[in-house]
Amino acid sequence: MIDIRAARHEPERFRAALARKGAAEHFDRLLEADRRWLALVPRVDELRAETKLKGRPTPEQLEQLRSIKDELRRAEEELAAVEAERDQLALRVPNPPHESVPDGDSEDDAVEIRREGDPPALEQPRGHVEVGRFDMERAARISGARFGYWIGDTALLALALYRLALDRLVAKGFVVVLPPVLVREEALVGTGWFPSDDPNVYQIADDDLYLAGTAEIPVGGLHLGEILQEDDLPLRYAGFSPCFRSEAGAAGRDTRGMIRVHQFNKVEQFAFTRPEDSWDEHERLLANTEEIVRELGLPYRTVVLPAGDMSTASAKTYDVEIWFPAQGRYRETASISNTTDFQARRLGTRVRGERGLEPVHTLNGTAVVDRMALAVLENFQGDVPEALRPYGAPERIRA
Repeated sequence: MIDIRAARHEPERFRAALARKGAAEHFDRLLEADRRWLALVPRVDELRAETKLKGRPTPEQLEQLRSIKDELRRAEEELAAVEAERDQLALRVPNPPHESVPDGDSEDDAVEIRREGDPPALEQPRGHVEVGRFDMERAARISGARFGYWIGDTALLALALYRLALDRLVAKGFVVVLPPVLVREEALVGTGWFPSDDPNVYQIADDDLYLAGTAEIPVGGLHLGEILQEDDLPLRYAGFSPCFRSEAGAAGRDTRGMIRVHQFNKVEQFAFTRPEDSWDEHERLLANTEEIVRELGLPYRTVVLPAGDMSTASAKTYDVEIWFPAQGRYRETASISNTTDFQARRLGTRVRGERGLEPVHTLNGTAVVDRMALAVLENFQGDVPEALRPYGAPERIRA
């Protein structure tokens, strides 16, 4: 959540930034609730002080004390109600976008910052479902639409991709984590996925558990409620996990093939840093992803998402988009975000340093994801990049 103290001192700056995410009204309601809370606190403190009598009270003082306690009870109930309202409103206010983030609310408003590699010259490019071996029809029988089997060489290609990414990240000092994929609501609230009008998650019936849409959620909660030491930062993790998304708001989009499915695998970078280091860390995570894409020999471009198209938690997000020949366009395959102190405030993850206790900054970024394997299939039409062969991928995919 945002720093409410900072917002009190610079309300216009916060409001202008949040308006770019379409959240100005949420912010106004939060400040109004905060003002009511601030007005009640002195009255409650005053009444509490009046209940502390020195010496043996007289009958008149006892009668007055009963009256004060009744008033105090009512004031405390009002304060608790306003505080609960303020806390709920705070959960609805997103992280203000960084000043370098462009305006806009759709992928068309993203700003390209670089493009590398030339799309292959293919007369009749085959799509990934034609090059690789997938079975969505049989998957639909047991799981429903938007699920698929990865079979044979195609599965080996994907497994090699994950292993390549993990090796590259470990060499850079990341610690590998295989996190749980079932998480409590607290983890979703803490990372900014909840509350949401379109949460895009599956809930397990009769349990207070949800299937995580990304390793960011359980890895972000790894240090829930902890105080970290400044000398231990940055903490860098590489989480590998299956991811689950309901895609309820994506009806009719990418219904063919494996581009938009309910289950996929991903290697996720996650970092806990000192506040002053997070923007350098953001560039580092992006560089890690781009290095892997270049090593695979895939043509790509990098864009900065507009304010209205970012997640609730993000202050700035880069997307790495890889060329898909069968579609004739670049498709988003990785997102790298700096969430500054937004998630840490919700998760209660702080650092003890020279300035005392303060929230850490957290960042997350895709290293590799299944969609990159689809891009390999389409760009090389069955040939496999040399970089993947030491990890068990064949020289050529047999469909």
